[in-house]
Order: sequence, then structure tokens, then C-alpha cells
Amino acid sequence: MSKVDLSVIGTKTAPVVFEYAWKDVVLYHIGVGADQNDLALVYESAPGGLKVLPSFCVVPAMRAFPFLGDNLEWSLMLHGEQVIRLSQPLAPEGRITQVGEVLNIYDKVKGAVYRVRIKGWTEKEEDLYEAEWSIFYVGAGGFGGDPGPKTEKVKPPEGVEPEFSFSEKVAANQAVIYRLSGDLNPLHLDPAAAQRGGFDRPILHGLCTYGFAARVIVSKLLDGDVARLKEFSARFSDVVHPGDRLTTEGWHSDRGYIIQVRTDRSVVLSHGRAIIE
Repeated sequence: MSKVDLSVIGTKTAPVVFEYAWKDVVLYHIGVGADQNDLALVYESAPGGLKVLPSFCVVPAMRAFPFLGDNLEWSLMLHGEQVIRLSQPLAPEGRITQVGEVLNIYDKVKGAVYRVRIKGWTEKEEDLYEAEWSIFYVGAGGFGGDPGPKTEKVKPPEGVEPEFSFSEKVAANQAVIYRLSGDLNPLHLDPAAAQRGGFDRPILHGLCTYGFAARVIVSKLLDGDVARLKEFSARFSDVVHPGDRLTTEGWHSDRGYIIQVRTDRSVVLSHGRAIIE
């Protein structure tokens, strides 16, 4: 394993332009479980026009991911947390200018946490989105660095039933579809790659589970109004396999909802918070 390269902290990418069409949006939506019952997410001529889930911003954002260091062992890099913040709804097609930045690297002793932020702007240079990744590099801690702030624990109120709950099955080919939006990590498709990463079989992309939750929030809670979901943060707590059943639950809280996603085995998306306008 390579050592943590602290010199990358504060580095930014050159501006990266991402151009997309309505088919890219629909492909992403299908990748996070949308179907013909979500007409506004899959039909370019839907009444009122094609809507874009706020979580689609991770698709262009990944193209502006900053350099984290040489010779990293990516099978030991685990996606820990994700945050998106939207300044305005995403258009069904257009051009986005983006810049990625390494915000910090924290020493958690058992590993290192890389915090990365990618910001996007419209062609008119208006703020569009911010997306933040927290990535845990297993075994790379203990270098005497800043341990970082304590993360806020966002948990459902004990003994209180969720105000909404929606359950659906993940298709057997869900990872096959989702990867076509740009996340080509073989861990999610190739059994040999999954075993090298310590899994007995391919697992679903964490951001696919995240997109499932964002879709449920928009379609089931906000009646399809994508503009109302201003921020969504969550922690990846356990793996999801294609074929699993996902249950997305929400409890009302200040400015929005506490969100949790679980399979029949465990909670897979925890400490979730959706800020609603």
C-alpha cells in the first residue's frame, strides 16, 4: 500500500466540462430503479417535461474527481459518506463546468479519510451543485495527522414508526445498468474483482443505493418535485447485492427528514438527512 500523500490537500482540478443529453439522464434514472411508473423520470416528452433527480449530479461530478496520490490500492478505498447540495434543479440536457478539490485527509488510525468536493456551474456561471465524498482508505492511518471533526450522528428516533416507508426489489442486472452512467469499477460486475476486494460476489454501487433513496424521497414524499430536495447526506453502512429488497424510510425532523435504507439483513444507508425546501 502506498503512503498517504498529504501534498494533495488543497489541490484542485482544471475546469472539466461535462455535456449531457436527455438519454444520459434517463439511463441514470433507470440505473437507480426508475421504470414506466416514474414517467417524468424516463420519458423525454412527459407532461411538464423530463425531471432530473438531484442525485444525477454525481454522474458529471465523477468526471472531475481530483488526483489523490500515486499507487493507491483502490480495492482498499471504501466510499464512506456522500453529500449533495443543489442550488437549482438540473436541466434535462446541457453543459456543466466543474472543479474538483481535495479538502483534507484525516488520520483515523485504522485508516485515512479523504474528503473530496466537486462543484458545478451552469453555462451562465450560476452555482448548480456541490458534491462531497468521504473515502476511507483501509490501513492507511497512523501517520500522525489531523483526526478531523466528529461526524454528526443522525439516527431515527427510538421507538417511533417512520412517517413513510417504501420497499422495492433491486433488479438482478441493476449494477450492469448503473455502471453505464460512468462508474466502471469491476468490483460491481466481475466476481474475480469482487473477491480481490474481500467480497464473495459483486456488490451494488453505493451511489446506486443512494440514488434509489433520492428517487424514493422525490417520488413518494415530494410528489415528484425535484426542486424541493436541496441537500441529501448519508453514510454507507453495509453492502447491497443485486436482487436484495431495499426499504427506504423517513422520519420528519428540522428542515426535512431523517433517512434510512435497509435490506432484510441490515441497515445499508444510515445517518441520512434530506433537507427539503
